[in-house]
Amino acid sequence: MNQTSQPDAVLRGAFREQGSQFARAFALLRESIEQRAFPGAALAVTYHGALIASIGFGHFTYEPTSPEVHADTVFDLASVTKVVVTTAMAMVLHERGLLHLDSKVADVLPEFVSLVPPAQRADRETVTVRMLLTHSSGLPAYVKLFEAAHTRNDLIRSALATPLMPPPGTKAEYSDIGFILLGEILARLADVQLDVFARKEIFGPLSMSHTRFNPPPDWISDIPPTEDDHTFRQRVIQGEVNDENTWVMGGVSGQAGVFAPASDVARFAECMLRGSPILQPATVEFFTRREGTPVGTSRALGWDTPSRPSSSGKHFSIRSFGHLGYTGTSLWIDPDRQLSVTLLTNRTWPDRSSQAIRQVRPLVHDAIVEAL
Repeated sequence: MNQTSQPDAVLRGAFREQGSQFARAFALLRESIEQRAFPGAALAVTYHGALIASIGFGHFTYEPTSPEVHADTVFDLASVTKVVVTTAMAMVLHERGLLHLDSKVADVLPEFVSLVPPAQRADRETVTVRMLLTHSSGLPAYVKLFEAAHTRNDLIRSALATPLMPPPGTKAEYSDIGFILLGEILARLADVQLDVFARKEIFGPLSMSHTRFNPPPDWISDIPPTEDDHTFRQRVIQGEVNDENTWVMGGVSGQAGVFAPASDVARFAECMLRGSPILQPATVEFFTRREGTPVGTSRALGWDTPSRPSSSGKHFSIRSFGHLGYTGTSLWIDPDRQLSVTLLTNRTWPDRSSQAIRQVRPLVHDAIVEAL
């Protein structure tokens, strides 16, 4: 994979030895499927500019007659959307001088202050875009806004009025609500919706031809289901975003909603490693550098970095960056090794109960680095 394209002939040549080179990593994924950590998985690994592994494992569900997962199977990325779209959009707008990280949220979204009682406004007036990116705004991790909000506008209004918990800037707490608002800020600054910007400014230039919000109807049967939902939508969730808040927003939000195959995510990872064609290397380095505050945070601007223990395992360098998704997806990138690992699963099938992905991720990443 070079800076602008990746000929199919090069890709085919790169795969000849993947079965033997990554035998341990592949065995771990097959064992995890047998142990019902997830029914299916797709893996893509890039190394020094080449896609050196691209393979699928298992099936769409635990039924052996369900479709097999292939290397190019499209998955619900869940919160990996936060980096593939929202953070990437922030990076682009920052380069263009349209996004200023220390701008106040209320400067772009005045409702963030005006919708709450006067006694709550002082803290909210101090919240910045940087705090949203670093998950230090004081907004909570997750709120079931969908239980009361039935339209996109209603849900955004609820997010705007969500109370802060710790004072802004004092604690890093991962927040879906913060990224819903960040997505709205970016859309207003760019004067275009997230999905339109992503298609024109990210997916198109990077040849991510099978990545999009709201997959078309003819894709749905080829996407693994994420849940048999008996509580909210009362149906199997397949080809529509698993996250309920994003679903109420029409499938497009700053926190979730993107569907993609592992190979497309790998193309995005190579952009982060090489800075072309949509971003300069200096911008990538700036956004992926761990922040100094709040004390003890592992967060960069939109990205996470390895903590101890880390889902990236024990070998990824201190300069590595990545992100996880609730449905069982992950992307980790190591600029020192010029390595990226994309692992996509549907661990939420059938009922979100399995947490085994937490043990699987670091083992797979360790096995890949050790094989190299």
